[in-house]
Amino acid sequence: MLKSKLLLAFAGLWFSSTVAAATWNIVYPRPMSELDDRTRYPVELLTLALEHTGVNFNLTASDRIMLQGKAISQLESNREINVLWSMTDNQREEDLLPIRIPIFKGLIGLRLPLVKIGSRANFTNINNLEGLLNFRPISGSDWPDTKILQASGFEVVLAEDYDQLFTVLEQERGDFLPRSVVEIWYEFELHVDQQPLSIDRNVALYYPTATYFFVNRKNVVLAKLIESGLEKIIANGKFDELFMFEHKAMLENAGLEKRTILHLDNPILPAQTPLTRKELWYPVP
Repeated sequence: MLKSKLLLAFAGLWFSSTVAAATWNIVYPRPMSELDDRTRYPVELLTLALEHTGVNFNLTASDRIMLQGKAISQLESNREINVLWSMTDNQREEDLLPIRIPIFKGLIGLRLPLVKIGSRANFTNINNLEGLLNFRPISGSDWPDTKILQASGFEVVLAEDYDQLFTVLEQERGDFLPRSVVEIWYEFELHVDQQPLSIDRNVALYYPTATYFFVNRKNVVLAKLIESGLEKIIANGKFDELFMFEHKAMLENAGLEKRTILHLDNPILPAQTPLTRKELWYPVP
């Protein structure tokens, strides 16, 4: 018995030292543009977490641009990339291995309406969900958000890819594009020169959801490595420090205290979502 325990302890030490000594080549999906600010924070957070594990690592973008659907498919097949970040649902947690720490502290579910100036989308007098249901949101055909919006009674106008979202809005086939508070400012600046856009100041949608880092289901060691680094920076306050540095101005600009925030149920939220860990979530009014 003693001999078995010693062997197990030795094996554990050998494994830990091997993981620490190896250089981890970690590849995430290349964004559509090197100027895509939406990727900066997840990459900074992942870098910070990995630095706190003590391992040697190279964190790089994939050789080619990957949209979300392609990235998920490649990661599931263990090709080209070995990590991505995405909004969760039951199917994604079945196909991939999630690290269940919401990297945006739940703010991916806080949605502000991006509208076309001059369209019928005027939310000035909207103060309940029934009023907003008269307007058609635009969403990606394979996005978890689409199912959440449909479950709440919205007639959702579908777009096949990211760029088409803005085409549908321009052509007024849909009334508003609900984008998260951590994405909408960049997207507004990127597209406002091409089309007359406005960020509505009156309403917001909120549904509980999380964006996680995901790895291939077989890559348990990498998942544990990322998780351990994230837990360390949560414990020492570095996670919140980086989060607020990146998002404080966005939250202030959103003017949440002046908005009617409509809370939606999320019927596709996985049961293992860590909702009881209050330190992982930003409090939404």
